[in-house]
Amino acid sequence: MQEQDKDVVELVIANKNYSSWSMRPWVLMRTLRIPFSERLLPFHANAGSGNFRNYSPSGRVPCLVNGALRIWDSLAIAEYLAEAHAEVWPRDRAARAWARSAAAEMHSGFQALRNVCSMSVGVRVRLHQISQPLQSDLSRLEALWESGLQAHGGPWLGGADFTAVDAFFAPVATRVQTYSLPLASIAGQYVQRLLQLPAVSAWISAGIAEPWRDAAHEAEVLAHGQLTQDLRAAPLR
Repeated sequence: MQEQDKDVVELVIANKNYSSWSMRPWVLMRTLRIPFSERLLPFHANAGSGNFRNYSPSGRVPCLVNGALRIWDSLAIAEYLAEAHAEVWPRDRAARAWARSAAAEMHSGFQALRNVCSMSVGVRVRLHQISQPLQSDLSRLEALWESGLQAHGGPWLGGADFTAVDAFFAPVATRVQTYSLPLASIAGQYVQRLLQLPAVSAWISAGIAEPWRDAAHEAEVLAHGQLTQDLRAAPLR
């Protein structure tokens, strides 16, 4: 089989307002200046020619397309990119092991945070309550981030440079902003650092500018709270 051209890749994503999984590799590649083109397929149009299965074997995004090759999971995409771009993970072995562990924990955990605080970068929501499971997730985030920042010297979780582990927590930063989630000072400062990153800011701005609405995602966002502000462009009619 002929080796794929590592410089010719396309990242297939969904709405920037809703898709936390899509945000991870997009922010990673944009920040590290790894060349890619973007194909955005809105959730509401996920049928016919817009079906995610036309690109992703799982029918889910993100999916990185490199010629005939498909990489259809955000963690797998990070590892694939790391084979050609050493800067994807921290260069120090111990920091790299920690970063991979933290990214994997985010990839498979924090279920209360995901379920209660569905991603929507363009709105502000006041939660009815901070449940015990959600508080447990927030406490774990505080401990995890503080551990990484202190062990590796900051300002990023793996050390001086932004890497994949930070990209995996970028969607969490948008959730903190959307739902005004309470965090200790160190964790709150890290969230602000992520939100001020140019790639994260660009993603949020693009999400706010989107005219699409997906009913299922809209319902998820308001399942546990009250809408206080909608910053998004007017929806398509």
